[in-house]
Amino acid sequence: MKHFLFLILILSLIPSGFAQNLICSPQDRNAFENKMQAISNLEKQTVGENMVSIGKTFIGIPYVAKTLEIGEKESLVINLQGLDCTTFVENVLAFSLMRKHNKKDFDAFTDYLETIRYKDGKLNGYASRLHYFSEWIANNEHKGLLKDMTSQIGGVESQKAINFMSTHRELYPFLKDADNYGKIQASEEFLKSQSICILPQDQIQANEHLIQSGDIIALTTSIKGLDITHTGIATREADGRIHLLHASTGSMEVEVSKQPLADYLKGIKSNTGIMVARPL
Repeated sequence: MKHFLFLILILSLIPSGFAQNLICSPQDRNAFENKMQAISNLEKQTVGENMVSIGKTFIGIPYVAKTLEIGEKESLVINLQGLDCTTFVENVLAFSLMRKHNKKDFDAFTDYLETIRYKDGKLNGYASRLHYFSEWIANNEHKGLLKDMTSQIGGVESQKAINFMSTHRELYPFLKDADNYGKIQASEEFLKSQSICILPQDQIQANEHLIQSGDIIALTTSIKGLDITHTGIATREADGRIHLLHASTGSMEVEVSKQPLADYLKGIKSNTGIMVARPL
């Protein structure tokens, strides 16, 4: 009996989520509860409108880079207090799924986030994370969570070698591990055979009426070896134009772009256009 009570005491001292390979601070757990309360007060809307309404509850949250690159092994990181452009989109989509399926518990949220963030929805080491956003779109389309709309709104086929991570190994601490490095190279080799559609920058304004509020916008780039440099959520604002709701590296916080998307992109030298994915 004494041994059993001792085991219970030890287990009570283990951080929440330890067995699930989860990293979540008490502050982020409280932030989850506060977010669920805020979401419960929103009006019932379409999926796209929910994405925008939920996304706007994050306005003012600081931009923080590399929030997932922590610890000695890949873990499901919950960070609602500092977001990069990808984790902002992932969290908004996860909370949208919570609302869609009338879920309120923390375990359901972590399940949705794992499903969104990892290949085929399963965390299985560093290389299982969907690092390249074009693959993120394709894999989440395969899961039935969204649909790549780029070809339907005027996109053209594009193909380029995607190998930025392996050719810039020094930028990624987890790639010091030879096994991780080899798996990332294998993923990049697979991506070589996958073409994507891009809506060219000079065609965005003409096709803007086909983009809906709540669509996920991914910014394509001319940077060698890279597919996407930034991502956010489309929102049609009071001026009738599509703007970008995103974790901005300019203001260093979540905001709605002051300029319409088409004009905003003209200020990014390396931008070639966008991909558009619609949550289902």
